[in-house]
Amino acid sequence: MTTSPLHGLLSADVSVATAGVSLFADALRAQAVPVTEAAWQPPLDGTAAHLSVVLADPRREPANAEALRRMTAAGADLVDVRPAHEALGLDKGTFLHAGPPITWDRASGPLKGALIGAMLFEGLADTVEEAEAGLAKGDGITLEPCHHRDAVGPMAGVISPSMWVYELRDEVHDGTSWCSLNEGLGRVLRYGAYGSEVIDRLHWMNSVLGPLLQQAVRKAGPIDVKAIIAQMLQMGDEGHNRNRAGSLMLLRELLPALITAEGSSDDIAEAVRFSGANEHFFLNLGMPACKLSTMAAHGIPGSSVVTTMARNGTDFGIRVSGTGDEWFTGPANTPEGLFLGSYGPEDANPDIGDSAITETAGIGGFAMAAAPAIVRFVGGDVPFALRATQTMYEITVGEHTAYQVPILEFRGTPTGIDVSAVARTGILPQINTGMAGRVAGTGQVGAGLVTPPEQCFTGALRALAARA
Repeated sequence: MTTSPLHGLLSADVSVATAGVSLFADALRAQAVPVTEAAWQPPLDGTAAHLSVVLADPRREPANAEALRRMTAAGADLVDVRPAHEALGLDKGTFLHAGPPITWDRASGPLKGALIGAMLFEGLADTVEEAEAGLAKGDGITLEPCHHRDAVGPMAGVISPSMWVYELRDEVHDGTSWCSLNEGLGRVLRYGAYGSEVIDRLHWMNSVLGPLLQQAVRKAGPIDVKAIIAQMLQMGDEGHNRNRAGSLMLLRELLPALITAEGSSDDIAEAVRFSGANEHFFLNLGMPACKLSTMAAHGIPGSSVVTTMARNGTDFGIRVSGTGDEWFTGPANTPEGLFLGSYGPEDANPDIGDSAITETAGIGGFAMAAAPAIVRFVGGDVPFALRATQTMYEITVGEHTAYQVPILEFRGTPTGIDVSAVARTGILPQINTGMAGRVAGTGQVGAGLVTPPEQCFTGALRALAARA
C-alpha cells in the first residue's frame, strides 16, 4: 500500500502525454508543463466498423507479409522492344489508356486529345473532327485500361496497335509487363497534344527509334532494370518525376549495341541524341518494372495491400491484392506544384496516368527523401521531401529490400500500402506527378504533388470486410 497521497501526483514533476487535437498540449506548454504528443488521429469517417472486421481477419497479417515478400522479390529485366499489336495482341481500333475504365463521353481533355492523336497516327481519321466523331460514335473502337493487359502508360497512357513498347520480364514469378516509349516533355501525345509535330515524332519513333532499340536490346539484353532503380535511388532520383541518373545508366547499357546496330549513321545519331537528351527516358522502364512487382503481390486472399493506383484524368482508381480485379474509384484530385511558362492552376487537368504504379511499388513519392532535388520540379522543400518518405512508413506493410534511401541510413523505402493503415491513420499516399493541360491538345503545363481521394480506400476496406 502506498503512503504517498495520489501516488505522488502533487509532489513530483508532472509528465504528460497527449493525443488528438493539440489544444490541450498547447495549453499545458503555456503553463511550462513538458508534453509529449502522440501522432494520432481518428480513422477516416465511416470506417470504424469495417476496420474492426478487417483488422480481426486472421489471414491479413500473413497475407500482407506474403504480398510484401513477393513485391520485393520480383525481378524486372528488359528483354525486347516490339510493336504493341505483336506484344499485346491489340487489334486495329483498340486503344489502351491510363487509369480505371472510362468511356469517351466522360474522358478528360488530355485523354481525349491523346485518343484523337492516336486515331490520326493509326490512319483511322484524316482530321481532328473525323477522329472526334469516330470516337464519339464508337463503331469499331474499343477503349480498355492498360492495366487490364498487364501494361502501364504514363499520363494519358494511350497505346495504339502500331506503337512500339518495351517488354519486361519477372522470371521469379513468370510475369511480363509492357510500356510505350517515352516521347520527351512538352507537347507530346501522353499529355494530350496531337499537332503535326506530335504525329511526325510518333512516326519517327515507329520507323527509326523502335527498330534500333529492338536491335540494341536483343543484342545487349536482358538488362536488369531493378538493379538500375536500386542504383538511381543512391544517385538522387526517386524514379517517378526524376529519372536523370536512371536514364544515363540505361543509355550506358544500350549504347554499345545501339551505335553498332544496322541503320544509317544519321538515324543512329538521332536515336542516340533523342535518348540522351530525354531525362525521362527511363520512366517508361521504371513503370513496367514496378508493375511486375505489384502483379506478383496481387490476388492473395485476405491481403489488404494495394497493388494498383491509376488515374484517367477523371477518376482515381485502386485495386487491392485481396479483392481481385475490382476497381475502387473516386474523383481525381488536381495536383499542386510548379507550372511551365504562363500556365497556372486554372490550366491543369485533374490527376492522370498509370505512373502512380511507382508509388504503389515503393518509389516515386515514397522515395522523395532520396531525391531532395525533386522539390525544384514539383514544389515543396527539402524538409518536406524527408517528411514525406518518413510519413509513408505509417501506411505501408514494410520496407523494400533493394530500394534504399542513403539519408535515412540506407533504410528500405516504405513498400506495400495497407488499406487498413490508410483508413486507421487518415494518411493518404503521396504521389509526384506531371500535370497535363485541361484542354485537349495543350500538352504539359507543369508538375506537382497530389494524393488519392479517400473514397478509393474506404470502398476497398468495405469490400475487404465483406470478404473477411
